[in-house]
Amino acid sequence: MSHTHDKEDSCCSKAHNQNHQQGHSHEDGDEHNHDHGGDPTAFKTYLPAIFTLAMLLIGIAFDNIFNVEAFKIIRLYWYIVAYLPVGIPVLKEVWETFKAKDFFTEFSLMSIATIGAFAIGEYPEGVTVMLFYTIGELFQMAAVNRAKRNIAALLDVRADVAHVLRNGKYENINPEKVEIGETIQIKAGEKLPLDGEMLSEKSSFNTAALTGESKPQTIKKGETVLAGMLNLDKVIEVKVTKVFADSALSRILEMVQNATTRKAKTELFIRKFAKVYTPIVFFLALALVTIPILILGNEYHFQTWLYRSLVFLVISCPCALVISIPLGYFGGIGAASSNGILFKGSNFLDLITKLNVVVMDKTGTLTKGVFKVQKVESNIDENEFLNLLTSVEAKSTHPIAKAIVEYAGEKEIHAAENIEEIAGMGLKGTVNGKEILAGNIKLLEKFNIDFDPKIADIEESIVVLAVDKKYAGYVLIADEIKEDAADAVKQLHENGIKQVVMLSGDKTTIVKKVAGSLSIDSYFGDLLPEDKVAKLEEIKKDKTKVVAFVGDGINDTPVLAISDIGMAMGAMGSDAAIETADVVIQTDQPSKIVTAIKIGKATKKVVIQNIVLAFAVKAIVLILGAGGLATMWEAVFADVGVALLAILNAVRIQKMKF
Repeated sequence: MSHTHDKEDSCCSKAHNQNHQQGHSHEDGDEHNHDHGGDPTAFKTYLPAIFTLAMLLIGIAFDNIFNVEAFKIIRLYWYIVAYLPVGIPVLKEVWETFKAKDFFTEFSLMSIATIGAFAIGEYPEGVTVMLFYTIGELFQMAAVNRAKRNIAALLDVRADVAHVLRNGKYENINPEKVEIGETIQIKAGEKLPLDGEMLSEKSSFNTAALTGESKPQTIKKGETVLAGMLNLDKVIEVKVTKVFADSALSRILEMVQNATTRKAKTELFIRKFAKVYTPIVFFLALALVTIPILILGNEYHFQTWLYRSLVFLVISCPCALVISIPLGYFGGIGAASSNGILFKGSNFLDLITKLNVVVMDKTGTLTKGVFKVQKVESNIDENEFLNLLTSVEAKSTHPIAKAIVEYAGEKEIHAAENIEEIAGMGLKGTVNGKEILAGNIKLLEKFNIDFDPKIADIEESIVVLAVDKKYAGYVLIADEIKEDAADAVKQLHENGIKQVVMLSGDKTTIVKKVAGSLSIDSYFGDLLPEDKVAKLEEIKKDKTKVVAFVGDGINDTPVLAISDIGMAMGAMGSDAAIETADVVIQTDQPSKIVTAIKIGKATKKVVIQNIVLAFAVKAIVLILGAGGLATMWEAVFADVGVALLAILNAVRIQKMKF
């Protein structure tokens, strides 16, 4: 994994480093500074190129149209003045790289070529080469900004201030300075600045910033709230449980910002290639000036061969490759983030194109991980049945009990008394003078209550009810399958995934039913975390298989770690899963796995197109240049023109629909 950047990571971006620094800090979320032409910072960025272009066009007009004698006297000085605004930043970079003992860079190639053009009197061509190089840099900067804007949209959900309770009153504090345990206040319409625990009774939140789902979510006292959520209801108080740097939102932003440090193999190869390629080109250009002396003798014309050598240098500059390939991957990461998918490195964009096996957890990945009442069967009036059941279950904190209470809704329920929990079986209590038993079949057996034997064969979880020692019915509770789960499995098969496997800790009967309804190839239930690891290792024994594991819980962390690509479901999933995963699906939708594969394939296709384009055009023009058939103008196209085409091709990823 490469973290170096002095001469590799931003090979062609340094020439305008100063320009990039104005309103361009990713950490500050200022990428939007270049969005609008009216921005004075943006205008200042483009001013040197505009000035040089104007001077160049006027100079060419005086040279070729007006033919003014006086201009010939100041001609050299005119073109020097035209050259300096775009040339100085590049010459500064040459100086910096020379100090770092790096003599062969695209900066030195451009400088030698343009200064050489001046030396042989080809002033307009010298200025044109540096101007087009600068325009290429500006295009690159604009393209990078465009890719960053998708990622920057995440920054918009970050709250700038936290209302913290200190010394008996609320103060406006930078979220980074708030400590764990402090109480913060969030008004209706404000975003949560930090992760915490609800102190207020309840409120409704828009969680779109974290999950991509704008459907409001109700969170009650004692439950977890996350930074970036939008408070919709009323003024609430929250106890801070994590410092700003550890909040879910900060972690997501950091993942995306650090994504470019993990390079794809293609990208790393091109960088290494450029380090070897550039000095070879330099010495070939030198040979193009010197060797013809030995062959041609008196017929040798120094200026002609020097010009050819300079053309050769301009053509062979590796800018098109070192700009467009990282930009292609960066565009892919940006396109993925705008689709609610966070890649932790461009290497995973590459690897995801080779996937042929996808292994998935069930609960929280293919199912919602939220229990819902699916069916009510009762021997008494259904409303009375639900009222009696809810009265008892309201006293429990068990997820199934909560599902029953939620199903019953806001209707008024009877008061329950003498509630007693019978471990592993259920609850006993009194409602309106009636003895109520609510739990599993073991509870009925314990109290010798007769019931319909057919209910023992039900695969899903059920809660039975007995009233005054008589069986009254049951509710069937099940986890809901996600709306897009079946379509996701179908699309995985259509997109080159040969095998879809489901691993779950749930009952095998339930796992079998879910697998059947989703057309999953193979499934395994009743698994402990170590069993999941063993199953995945068994799958990976076949070296032809490239395996992704998709999960969301702490128990999925070991499997995420050993898979070729670990994919975590959503920012609402466990911290451990998100930290361990290579790809995070923010929207919790399994169909996004397919989207991630499609984005990876589109990115790879664009990168390959750029490599072929750059090498093909350069090879043709290099041969023509060495033979004296290409001028500096063709050289400019072969270098900057190809770079611009490659950049525009890379930007296409942002426009694609997945």
